[in-house]
Amino acid sequence: MFKRYRSTETALAPRPQQQQPAISTPPPSATPRRAPQQPPEDTADTRRRRRLLDLRVTIHQRLLESLNLAAIEDAPESELRQEIAAISRETLADLGVVVNAQEFEALVNALIDEVTGLGPLEPLLKDPSVTDILVNTHTQCFVERFGKLELTEVQFKDERHLMRVIDKIVSAVGRRVDESQPWVDARLKDGSRVNALVPPCAVDGPLLSIRKFSKTPYTVDRLIENAAFSEDMALFLQAAVSTRLNILVSGGTGSGKTTTLNAMSSFISNAERIVTIEDTAELQLQQSHVGRMESRPPNIEGKGEITQRDLLRNALRMRPDRIIVGEVRGGEVLDMLQAMNTGHEGSMTTIHANSPRDAVARIENMVTMAGVEMPMKAVRAQIATAINIIGQVSRLADGMRRMTSIQEIVGMEGDVVAMQEIFRFDRRTVADDGRVVGDYVSTGIRSHFAERFVQWGVQLPHDLFAPGRRG
Repeated sequence: MFKRYRSTETALAPRPQQQQPAISTPPPSATPRRAPQQPPEDTADTRRRRRLLDLRVTIHQRLLESLNLAAIEDAPESELRQEIAAISRETLADLGVVVNAQEFEALVNALIDEVTGLGPLEPLLKDPSVTDILVNTHTQCFVERFGKLELTEVQFKDERHLMRVIDKIVSAVGRRVDESQPWVDARLKDGSRVNALVPPCAVDGPLLSIRKFSKTPYTVDRLIENAAFSEDMALFLQAAVSTRLNILVSGGTGSGKTTTLNAMSSFISNAERIVTIEDTAELQLQQSHVGRMESRPPNIEGKGEITQRDLLRNALRMRPDRIIVGEVRGGEVLDMLQAMNTGHEGSMTTIHANSPRDAVARIENMVTMAGVEMPMKAVRAQIATAINIIGQVSRLADGMRRMTSIQEIVGMEGDVVAMQEIFRFDRRTVADDGRVVGDYVSTGIRSHFAERFVQWGVQLPHDLFAPGRRG
């Protein structure tokens, strides 16, 4: 029996009564909650899962008291499994509970996930087909597979169990979530994006959303295979990145903006110094010379906040060749525009917007949030000279994420930012299986930067911009 991971402070003695894990949870809100959802039908399978869940929580409490958590971090999985199995057998014997071999194996696997990972969420995190995990209170968990939402059988014992998992996630990146700060953005070790909301803002119980990152980063080739954009679009974007044009990726929530930005960054030369700025570090750049920065929320006293704008101003003193901002949301957009206009060509960022024209309008609005009084014509002139390319990505009705338009900003026409569309996705119909059918086509407009491409030695197919060309 492996005893090396047992805690020396607590003796393992039989306990006829097990207490619930002690954990600080937000007190109930004064706001009345809605009526709870109807419990699932009381079938034999439901009773079995509930029974195993109760056992898992009870044994997990015993594990917390018995294991030296600091020592098991580097423990081989085989030894840890044997130790957890031994403690589980002892606890089941103390409780007078008998389980079959299959149930015992499932129980040990779940306990390993509880001790070393995120409990019930671990199987979903290991499933490569799952892209989003959406926990709606402790009784309900949805996932997204291939663009479609599915209800899973994953459940937590109670709110405390779910809160323990949330606390484990946010504390790992030095953040907190409680009644005074009921929402938080965080990330997992693999870069997956996490958002949590707890009572009193979450009326029916804690809400948890995880946007998973692929174990293998999405490359341009993979995106072409998945029909996210065409080969012609990829050639054009490669030329734009190589010739240091400033690029803005626009799109709605979950449309694939960060994935597209990651893929386009692969066109950047290894000889360039890149500085990334994000609220929550998500970018997975493959270059060797990358400086990553992440903003910081205020502490419990409301002090110590470091915004993206603070980091962007500091980045200008770090001699970057390119600056990549994960997403512009506020006044930092003005500093980003000025950086693009003052020697940091080839910079990239993303923005929430439903079309390239909306993206320009949102930037105008965000510049006013910077607290600088500027005439709107001057703001638009800055946008027209700073941003060269806007790529619009969208999540279509079939769940597929596609680049629906690539447009160029070509200057000003009076008081309006002038734009022209180079490529677009033409929707034709919807197939019987619900899939959106269409083609990526060239609009027939020759790129405003075609001469720049030639001057920088980038050779594109002579008919790339031919009217109606389908890539």
